[in-house]
Amino acid sequence: MPTNVEDFQAMLAAWADQIVTWAQSPVFLAQLAAVIAAVILAPLLAGFIKKRVPLFRATPAEDAKYLKLRQIIFKVGGFLRAILLVVLLAIFASILKSVPSLGQDWLVKLAQSLAVVFLVYRAIKVFITDPLYSKLAIWTLIPLALIFVLGYFNLLTDFLDRTVLLPMGDSPITAMTVAKLGIFGSLFFWLGNLSNSKGQSAIRSQESLDVGVREIVAKLFQIVLFGVIFFLVMGAAGIPLSGLVVVFSALGLGIGFGLQPIAANFISGLIILFDRSVKVGDFVVLPDGQQGFVEAINMRSTTVETADGKDIMVPNTKFTEEAYENWTHKDPSQRYEVEFTVSYDTDLDSLEGILIPEIMKYPKLLTEPELPDLEFRSFGDSGINMAIEFWCDGVDDGANKFTSDIGFIIWRTLKANKIEIPFPQRVV
Repeated sequence: MPTNVEDFQAMLAAWADQIVTWAQSPVFLAQLAAVIAAVILAPLLAGFIKKRVPLFRATPAEDAKYLKLRQIIFKVGGFLRAILLVVLLAIFASILKSVPSLGQDWLVKLAQSLAVVFLVYRAIKVFITDPLYSKLAIWTLIPLALIFVLGYFNLLTDFLDRTVLLPMGDSPITAMTVAKLGIFGSLFFWLGNLSNSKGQSAIRSQESLDVGVREIVAKLFQIVLFGVIFFLVMGAAGIPLSGLVVVFSALGLGIGFGLQPIAANFISGLIILFDRSVKVGDFVVLPDGQQGFVEAINMRSTTVETADGKDIMVPNTKFTEEAYENWTHKDPSQRYEVEFTVSYDTDLDSLEGILIPEIMKYPKLLTEPELPDLEFRSFGDSGINMAIEFWCDGVDDGANKFTSDIGFIIWRTLKANKIEIPFPQRVV
């Protein structure tokens, strides 16, 4: 035990001597002054810039031009102090290295490393809201930032370049290739999703084009965009196009064994878009009886929104392999009917003259291709079964909305003319 105490005391004494040495060293004192100056100047400069730049002060309005860019600038203002601290420390480190009598910047570099960790952490928390992606970014970007600041980035890249994962002639797949693939893939596909969203919105807003044509152009734009992005990522990662033969061979094998449904749905989606058997806005009745409006035709599935607001994700193959009803394929006009029963005492010859004029007042009624008419259906147990057939433009809530309105008109008209709607009865 005494030996351990003596060793500890000796270590403390060594540290004390080192601190005294640093305190007497102009080189150390200059670095310490640089760090203190950066810590003091960063908040002062940040406050000065925020006062002079309105974009950092107020949250951008929803109708502002370049809203996304303004929102990013406003969020950057939240950690502007950390950005300036890193920049100031980098400037002071360069100044110290350029002065022959000083020539050291290790303390400033250490402070800069801590500032970079804080800056990257704040940026991740502000811009990446998903918990999984946030953790992934923290455990990858912060170490990379530290390696870069400390000057070991070239050593890391050399090590990754020498680590061969898959020999491919003159252009093997290395750890650096995989790293570039991950970095550039994430960046390009993020930009691709943003461009795809903006591009498809712009295409679908072209009122001069038919809805079906807009949908086809939007999907072609999506395919071409991501195809270009794919080749850009391959080029940025350093993977030669000849090496893609291996990738496509593996992909073809995967499709043959396990991805047939996905490939079939993808091809079916293209068929639907080009033959236009189903279009966005059509009202369809599916084989299982579910019905609704087509909201979107995607690469794998078609979204059908029901009358109660629920979305049904229907595989595209359902529309190419099975029978279904499309109420608005050629013409949005639909024929509906409302059945009702009147008593056997009713004068049927006058019934049409009573009902049809009232139904003709319905504002959504069509007179083409046929006028509304009254039809005799059958002799029922309790009365005579009749029906009104009529045409309306489009589909509201399936058949429910129009038939409900006409049903009310029939009810009021029969009651006003004292025509009995019989209850079930039997003569024994």
